Amino acid sequence: MHNRKIIFSVLVSLIFIYACSSSVDTSKFNAEDYYNYAYKLYTEEDYEEAISNFQNFLLQYSGSAYNDDAQFYLGMTYNKRKQYLLAAYEFSKLIKNIPASPFVPEAQYMLAESYFQLSPPYQLDQAYTKKAIEEFQAFIDFFPANPKVEEAENKIKELTEKLAEKDYMSGLIYQKMGYERAAIKSYAMVAETYHDTKFAPLALYNKILLEVNKEMKSEALADANIFLSRYPNDSTAKEIQTIESKLSGSK
Repeated sequence: MHNRKIIFSVLVSLIFIYACSSSVDTSKFNAEDYYNYAYKLYTEEDYEEAISNFQNFLLQYSGSAYNDDAQFYLGMTYNKRKQYLLAAYEFSKLIKNIPASPFVPEAQYMLAESYFQLSPPYQLDQAYTKKAIEEFQAFIDFFPANPKVEEAENKIKELTEKLAEKDYMSGLIYQKMGYERAAIKSYAMVAETYHDTKFAPLALYNKILLEVNKEMKSEALADANIFLSRYPNDSTAKEIQTIESKLSGSK
């Protein structure tokens, strides 16, 4: 029993000594040492301490050769903590203030990715969705040879589908409520703005049926022609072809 007490006392002492020794005096660091220390905290996933030290580093060594490194990894640290607005802010600072940095392509991608993570379900406001599309497109435009371009294009498609779904569902709601002209307007928005999404043929189909129902024959005929030229293999193409034939006077 006595031996156990001694072992326990030694362990407590060791823990206390280690805790004290782990607090690092960064005031004696030069720029390289301080950056390496902050980066080590990042790699060890001590993100709270990493943020504090990257921020201090940027204040103390704003003209250092490691300035863009610290700025980039400050953004990455916020990203790891899922603080995406703060991450976006730090990435945008790097892009704006140090445009010649080799970190700029990755910062631009991560700026877009931050907004991608903030993009909410389609029922909610889509400001972050639109911002993510804008930033991914900027990444593609400025760095067309970057290996992440295909990934950026796929994410733009995913985000665009969400915007299309929002307008399509608005059309459905208007239609169910009997506001047919408002429904036609929403469906038109989907068909013209998001014609490469899966919601475009659905919207155009519904629009045509509403136009036929409201005896808007010239509009329905024009839309039927557009539908058949864009989506000839759609499951509703035969039905639209029949409508088109009737409207044009064909037998």
